Amino acid sequence: MTLTRRMSFLAIGGLFAALSGTSALAADSTIAVSLWDKGADSVMMDDAHMFPLGKDMMANMGMAMMGITIDNATVPAGKVTFDVVNTSKDIIHEMVLSPIASLDAKIPYSTDLNKIDEDAAGHLGEVAELDPGKSGVLAIDLKPGLYLLYCNIPGHYIGGMWTVLTVTE
Repeated sequence: MTLTRRMSFLAIGGLFAALSGTSALAADSTIAVSLWDKGADSVMMDDAHMFPLGKDMMANMGMAMMGITIDNATVPAGKVTFDVVNTSKDIIHEMVLSPIASLDAKIPYSTDLNKIDEDAAGHLGEVAELDPGKSGVLAIDLKPGLYLLYCNIPGHYIGGMWTVLTVTE
């Protein structure tokens, strides 16, 4: 093999390695998360107002008094950074992350406490209580699957403060 041909292969190999490194970095994702509500009277503390997971989950979400909005509901597996902003003018919110098996999964919700049992839900991380207008960040490596993002301040989950994230291969 001539020196020129060997140098060409090395150059191509170097280019491939550089591109491989770039695509690995490109797998990292950032999700903008907005924690919102419709004012100080948004909190509902009973099951009659609950917006449960399920196949028809989005049917009534337009009636929710509070919620979590994400700018991308599907991301590739790898490092995911959640840039979380509490856009409320009145209410403290948080974002908790837990895996779910399916959209029909039973969420370990305590009606006595009006919130999810985070330990039973498999809590992976959170941006804890954010005052109105404040922000925070959660960076975590995620495997393929479904994840529930929710506010676990009493009454907020049943008020509609949750959304689902899909992580693909």
